[in-house]
Amino acid sequence: MTIDPQRQGRPGQELAALLKDLRKRAGLTGDRLARRCNMSQSKISRIENGKAQPTLVDLERILRAVVAPPEVIEEVAALARLANTEWQDLRSLRRKGLEKKQSELAALESSCTEFRFFLLSMITGLLSTPEYIRASLANSPTDVSKTITRKLERQEVLYDTRKRFTFILTEQAVRWPLLPPAAMALQIDRLASLTRMTNVKLGVIPMAGYKPMAPMDTFTIYDNILTTVENTTGVVVLRDPRDISMHLELFSTLRSYAVFEDEARELLAEWSAAFRA
Repeated sequence: MTIDPQRQGRPGQELAALLKDLRKRAGLTGDRLARRCNMSQSKISRIENGKAQPTLVDLERILRAVVAPPEVIEEVAALARLANTEWQDLRSLRRKGLEKKQSELAALESSCTEFRFFLLSMITGLLSTPEYIRASLANSPTDVSKTITRKLERQEVLYDTRKRFTFILTEQAVRWPLLPPAAMALQIDRLASLTRMTNVKLGVIPMAGYKPMAPMDTFTIYDNILTTVENTTGVVVLRDPRDISMHLELFSTLRSYAVFEDEARELLAEWSAAFRA
């Protein structure tokens, strides 16, 4: 599916209008459709007015009730996927202030309990030393002092034992020399120390060995309800259950390539020593 940033925000309204039109074509009132779908009339009204996002089960019930043809079902599925996809471009985030994005992430981390991070090319802020965070923002054209502070504050969530974290980092993510050698060694030492936390599982994927699947992006899965996918120009936010399921399967495969605990600490110690040398 092609994501057009210019359409973001519109698919939800288009979906609502299409569902309302399908009901009218079927000669059904909102109340009759609600009874057929075993929903409340108020929920049908909110869906048709774009005030409530229908689930896949909701859509299936509505489409069956209005006897939608296959081509319409396909169109509804495409609109539903777009309506559950949000594009956040880096330029807009910078214009609004990157610290606001950190506040959004902190709120998300506060409300969720299970987190899965796959880090392809860099170390995420939750695992970073202050020096690494500063270096990761060095090319930003705006003042990032508040952003650095918020990133460091967010690290406190790691110490909430009610929450579970799984981090999978590629060897490239760990060893990319974003800092001078001595500072990189300290950053890798921090990763090693975090492997001993009871609610944190931190694994690394070494370059050596056969790995038949190659990942394309850095991504995070929050409580099986939301996935964010990062690239150079921004972040894609996915809420469609099909997209989340796909990333859960991908994460499971990547986890099978990773080593944890003593094996991970052994590799991290080796890479840290290499920087010190």
